[in-house]
Amino acid sequence: MTGVLAHICRHPIKGHGREALASVRLLADQCLPWDRHWAVAHEAAKLKDGWNPCVNFARGAKAPQLMAITCAFDEANETLKLSHPDAGEITFDPENPDDLARFLDWVRPLNPTDRAQPVRIVSAGVGLTDSEFPSVSILSLSSLRDLSAKMGQPLSIDRWRGNLWLDGVAPWEEFNWIGKTLTIGGATLRIEERITRCRATMVDPQTGKIDGDTLAALEQNFGHQDFGLYARVLSAGKVALGDQWSVA
Repeated sequence: MTGVLAHICRHPIKGHGREALASVRLLADQCLPWDRHWAVAHEAAKLKDGWNPCVNFARGAKAPQLMAITCAFDEANETLKLSHPDAGEITFDPENPDDLARFLDWVRPLNPTDRAQPVRIVSAGVGLTDSEFPSVSILSLSSLRDLSAKMGQPLSIDRWRGNLWLDGVAPWEEFNWIGKTLTIGGATLRIEERITRCRATMVDPQTGKIDGDTLAALEQNFGHQDFGLYARVLSAGKVALGDQWSVA
């Protein structure tokens, strides 16, 4: 089974912006470089050293307006430019304490007032993905098209905050890949598990407003709320748009 790599996306701050890439070098047993490198902890967070679950962080499931943020990450200077249709733009260094207050002033209006409010940016030395292991998420454009047709509305890839989007596979065939090896460009990955989805996928990423019940559609049509796969990088290598992929 083969196809092409159609999209590469990363999210330097968990839940706060998406960025499309033309290529990236995957590293063994690591997340996609800079993906979920930071997260925004809220005032009710109970953090331990290292990886922490998503309940500790501001995210689209609880603050839909966050889903409309886009970003551009300057790797050389390690600065981020975030953009939002209502909040405008901000450029800052997530590691610079002097920039924190300015970032919080910018992002706070995007968080519902009845939710725990954002208070600081954190990192952990590992990607703060929703999986406890360093994962790269793999998603299928064919499955997205099928779900879009069943819901009667086009669904953007940005609802799902995935890393690598594949084309050329039958809808939902990817759920048969658990335990198999995916080769893309110069990298190989092992498919570990399915991704169970949350309310963030119900939000239009252009407007930050809920406009489609993806969870109900998945449950009604397929008996689950899963979309996409978590994979672990086995061997490092560069991947680029248009690269061939195969599963064995």
